[in-house]
Amino acid sequence: MKVQAMLAQKGDKIITVRPDATIETAIRLLKMEGIGALVVSDDGRHVQGILSERDVVRGLVTHGSELLQMHVADLMTRAVKTCTPADDVKNVMSEMTRSRIRHLPVVEGDKLVGIISIGDVVKNRLDELETETTVLRDYIVGRT
Repeated sequence: MKVQAMLAQKGDKIITVRPDATIETAIRLLKMEGIGALVVSDDGRHVQGILSERDVVRGLVTHGSELLQMHVADLMTRAVKTCTPADDVKNVMSEMTRSRIRHLPVVEGDKLVGIISIGDVVKNRLDELETETTVLRDYIVGRT
């Protein structure tokens, strides 16, 4: 399966935050939306960075309560790994595991078109396995 098909199933809603927003604003957005990462973008179309819960926790250890008034740009991950809609989900899963990341922005050309999480990838794989199991069970039952 391709990332494009997975996005079609889950939807293409993308929550972004501006790099000049405060970390407090970003944390509130993470909580309100029930998500684990925000794509950082001035215009909502181009990836400048990503801010994850993991970034926030690490920042809290380093900066303490001062973190809340810092800007997203001060804490975000700038070297963002991305994938494309045409990428194979199994390859994306391998990259996420190898790089120890839980969120991948999906870009087409240089335009942000979605974001996938490790949860989305695992759900996709479980759905595939369930389908394979059903097909095999139907085949075996049909032969007896």
